[in-house]
Amino acid sequence: MAVTAALVKELRELTGSGMMDCKKALVETDGDIDKAVDWLREKGIMKAQKKSGRIAAEGLVRIAFGEGNKVAAIAEVNSETDFVSKNEEFVEFVEAIAAEALVKGDLDMDVFLEEPFQGSTVKEVLTAKVAKIGENLNIRRYTRVEEDGVVYTGYIHGGGRIGVVIGIKTDATPAEVEACGRDVAMQVASMNPKFVDEDGVDPEYIENEKKILTEQVLNEGKKPEMVEKIVAGKIKKELKEVCLVDQPFVKDSDLSVGQYVEKCAKEIGKDMKVVSMVRFEVGEGIEKKEDDFAAEVAAAVQG
Repeated sequence: MAVTAALVKELRELTGSGMMDCKKALVETDGDIDKAVDWLREKGIMKAQKKSGRIAAEGLVRIAFGEGNKVAAIAEVNSETDFVSKNEEFVEFVEAIAAEALVKGDLDMDVFLEEPFQGSTVKEVLTAKVAKIGENLNIRRYTRVEEDGVVYTGYIHGGGRIGVVIGIKTDATPAEVEACGRDVAMQVASMNPKFVDEDGVDPEYIENEKKILTEQVLNEGKKPEMVEKIVAGKIKKELKEVCLVDQPFVKDSDLSVGQYVEKCAKEIGKDMKVVSMVRFEVGEGIEKKEDDFAAEVAAAVQG
């Protein structure tokens, strides 16, 4: 596959690596973005995989909860400017979409847009908002969570830049778990873990990490007979960074998040276990057109 300016631009935005390194990685992997990311890591050029992309779009995230916090929904609606994201009518619209997702959030987007909503359909109301507000608006995503025996709590950061929903398996009431759940949700907002715990880690993720770390260790000149042990140690350390319950608790680094939840459970006299999390950040993975940057990348490819 030909290595184009667009491919180099995409890889740089995903990894933060230099343009020439991105170009070389793509040449070495025949234009395969995922393999190019791994190549950069194996060579030590990129120390950690960063897939979030450049945060460019504006908008808001909002959360809604059902009766007894036994069901929750989270939605992201994008606008073109931060100014519009502070518009009262836009805020109310996003809140209404989150409330609608609480009931219909299991539907595909195309179906969701055709659902009855405020005397019309979701799509028609959205179109009317675009005409009135004067900017392109987009209902980007939503999700609805519900599980037997789980109480949901949440946290909105930065006025709506980041939203987090946490599911806690417990017999406790929403009021009893609210403070603890909010603290855990704040942890997710700030530290962005990939998994709740090791049981939820994708086996393919582990295998891919082993492959990458093995190449890194070999490239560092370590003895082959030591590689497996070194890689195992690195994997163990990495899991503590990407698994929520194993992360150091941001409010008390002497505790892990899991230990903090256990402490909260003892205080109320009821078991509590974090079993799920959903984190939305406004605009993650969406590009904003930047002509100067595109020209810079094109020049690098041509060079």
